[in-house]
Amino acid sequence: MNWLDEVKWDEDGLVPAIAQDVRSGRVLMVAWMNRESLQLTADTGIAHYWSRSRQRLWKKGEESGHLQSVKELRLDCDGDVVTMQVEQAGGIACHTGRESCFYRRYENGGWVVVDEVLKDPDAIYHQH
Repeated sequence: MNWLDEVKWDEDGLVPAIAQDVRSGRVLMVAWMNRESLQLTADTGIAHYWSRSRQRLWKKGEESGHLQSVKELRLDCDGDVVTMQVEQAGGIACHTGRESCFYRRYENGGWVVVDEVLKDPDAIYHQH
């Protein structure tokens, strides 16, 4: 059996993928992968995802330069979630210029921003 056949793809042929910092264990982001992006990730050692909004493959960091070097890939017990231990280039995984996409914490009935912007997103994405 091909290793990709062990993944339980959803009805759209996707599986959620969680990227964690290899050193701290912090969850940096959650995105989606299809067979091609998971195969590319395994083959290249660089995280590739499927963009549902753009309906295309994307290599994390293709515009920002903030590539994710994958150190370990894991599949959960049900086969329906992938986790990756990554080395995050530039220390920024979020398009808002923060380390993690999970920068808001629930406090006193609302979401509070608790992580600082490390780099202005305009400086990241409009430098070309």
